[in-house]
Amino acid sequence: MTTQFGFSLAAADGAARTGVIRTPRGEIRTPAFMPVGTAGSVKAMLPGNVRATGADVVLGNTYHLMLRPGAERIAALGGLHRFMNWPRPILTDSGGYQVMSLAGLRRLTEEGVRFKSHLDGSSHMLTPEHSMEVQRLLGSDIVMAFDECTPYPATEAEARASMELSMRWAERSRAAFGDRPGHALFGIQQGGMHPELRAESAARLQDIGFDGYALGGLAVGEGQEMMLRMLDVSVDMLPAQKPRYLMGVGKPGDIVGAVRRGVDMMDCVLPTRSGRTGQAFTARGPVNLRNARHRDDPRPLEEGCDCPACTGYSRAFLHHVLRSGEAVSMILLSWHNLSYYQRLMSGLRDAISRGTLEDFAAAFEAGQQQGDIAAP
Repeated sequence: MTTQFGFSLAAADGAARTGVIRTPRGEIRTPAFMPVGTAGSVKAMLPGNVRATGADVVLGNTYHLMLRPGAERIAALGGLHRFMNWPRPILTDSGGYQVMSLAGLRRLTEEGVRFKSHLDGSSHMLTPEHSMEVQRLLGSDIVMAFDECTPYPATEAEARASMELSMRWAERSRAAFGDRPGHALFGIQQGGMHPELRAESAARLQDIGFDGYALGGLAVGEGQEMMLRMLDVSVDMLPAQKPRYLMGVGKPGDIVGAVRRGVDMMDCVLPTRSGRTGQAFTARGPVNLRNARHRDDPRPLEEGCDCPACTGYSRAFLHHVLRSGEAVSMILLSWHNLSYYQRLMSGLRDAISRGTLEDFAAAFEAGQQQGDIAAP
């Protein structure tokens, strides 16, 4: 097993790439989807089950973990990997997005963000230096620079001020991160929906020097069409020899669109959040298991899926436990959705390797437009 962080490309098909990120805790096959374990747990899933879906890496959240149970406590207990029983790679976000979303509970300055905890109202200060320290205590394999997620909509002047602050914070994050062999620090491109600002941000990040580069400030309400339009111009601004990470994405169609444009990594709460509320993702589009039409349906949720929800239970059972509020419904549907997402990523990687990505994308779109199978 390597003791260093590295990235290598194996194949390309148009702008899309497939390769491997190597870390001391294992390899991440790209393009990769990262399940979100906000508070040290992927909701409704055991770590071994998350791995069984095909996930190589999970995401943890600096903001939530620093508030509860606390980064120092996690470090004293052996670090986040041991604490959550996930021995493979972990990426942690910087906490910037969460504190920015607190609106009236936070105050932004050049130093950082002072905010009140959503748990108990206690006051905290998060700076680039403190974010790096928290992520060091957690033991993250991939650390994200502290930034301000530019809100949407934003004027060009607002986006510029936000981007420039993020670039100053990126320099401070780089300095505070220091030299940590085997661990990686990613910078985050900002600039809102303004290509010239994103180009300036990308250039400044590369001058600082990072192990990977993220596209921030997208999937924040602008809609898929605008997001993809920004990716068309923004992805190539980032170094081809480093991993490219699109933060907070997304729906299956968003993922396929991002991969076609050269994105290597994505994360989103959608598969588990949707699973807990009764929505399942399938090759024929989303299925709402709350609908009454499923109550007498003996068929599996999705033919050909090897997850426990599909191999062991009927739609009628899934509908019943969901409507009854049984916890097993959250487990089974979250497991199915994560399995679907990882199966989608595996298909994308295979198609890129074979040079058949456009055929794969066309078949994906056709399947989504078919809609769910009719009731018996």
